Amino acid sequence: MFQYIKAMLPKEEKFFDLFEAHAAKANEAAASLRAILDGGDTVADDCLKLSRQEEEADHISYEVMQAIRRSFITPFDRSDIKALSTALDDAIDQMNKTAKTVMLYDVRTFEPNMRAMADRIIMLARLTSEALPLMRRMGPNSAKLHMLAGEITKIEEQSDQLNDEGLRALFVGPAKKDPLTFVIGAELYDHLEKVCDRFEDVAHVMSDIVIEHV
Repeated sequence: MFQYIKAMLPKEEKFFDLFEAHAAKANEAAASLRAILDGGDTVADDCLKLSRQEEEADHISYEVMQAIRRSFITPFDRSDIKALSTALDDAIDQMNKTAKTVMLYDVRTFEPNMRAMADRIIMLARLTSEALPLMRRMGPNSAKLHMLAGEITKIEEQSDQLNDEGLRALFVGPAKKDPLTFVIGAELYDHLEKVCDRFEDVAHVMSDIVIEHV
């Protein structure tokens, strides 16, 4: 009887499938964000694409929450599952907020450091996609997981420096003639930095889970 009931329950693997799907969506969104920051005539289309990707990511996050409620057995603590899914979703949300800011102010040209930060976001998304499948077998993969989390932290630190340098360049450059340029640019930099922060949150959650279970 127990085996029959167990067979009817959602499998633990479903969570990992959802995490990996969420990370794949983050990669797609990061590519769209990078395309936006190339500027030009395709900006509006790329913003719309990113908006759709954010909606698709929301559906994945919803599925995670539903699976938490339905599951009798989970691969690790429910609060950790929720924290990991939330951090992934927040990263994509911040990418979409960047796109919304672009559309709000009708921005079509972007600063070099903004593009450099978007390049870091692509790297962060790829590292996250590399790390999440390893969570299926945390014991044998613990060293690699900690290494990848460390790489994510290093890239986030690079983004901090790019953010500071970019704001300084705006202040001493275009903002001298048009103060609104600094206001808009600072808002874009803030969103980009928050994207990187959210990926670092993902790394921290993964590391904490590994420490708890290995």
